[in-house]
Amino acid sequence: MTLSLPQHYREILKGLGEDPEREGLLDTPKRAAKAMQYLCHGYEQNLDEIVNGALFTSDNDEMVILKDIELYSLCEHHLLPFIGKAHVAYIPTGKVLGLSKLARIVDMYARRLQIQENLTRQIADAIQGVTQAAGVAVVIEAKHMCMMMRGVEKQNSTMNTSVMLGAFRESNTTRMEFLQLIGRSK
Repeated sequence: MTLSLPQHYREILKGLGEDPEREGLLDTPKRAAKAMQYLCHGYEQNLDEIVNGALFTSDNDEMVILKDIELYSLCEHHLLPFIGKAHVAYIPTGKVLGLSKLARIVDMYARRLQIQENLTRQIADAIQGVTQAAGVAVVIEAKHMCMMMRGVEKQNSTMNTSVMLGAFRESNTTRMEFLQLIGRSK
């Protein structure tokens, strides 16, 4: 017999030494299962559905940036949250992506069990694949509860990751313009 997700949470509570029958925990397995399904709903999404044809013809060939996109993800090693923000940019080559789609792409990949390094790469590759841009840049800065709540317990640590593709990788000037515009370079 296969256990349902709430039943698994019930077993976890028992394994922790808790009584899942006590008043405060009666509905916890159901709520925890529902919360985990929500936190990981990126598995139910795909890039084509997210973009939904929102790629528009444009003569713009200058950098497009969306910064401070808040993100919430779960560390695949401890199932603990990491919380931060993403900054994304691309240089169009005849097509621009609907603005909200950049944030939706960030969310789709963030709402999967992740490590930040892979998340940064997945976002950059997805934007590149959809837009065929001359370059894509993604910077993520996040605080990891697995570093703050357990282990080394470093409360003020922030992890920064970046992926630079195309013009952002090849041109120091383009990369520096992006970093300056997101406030990461003087």
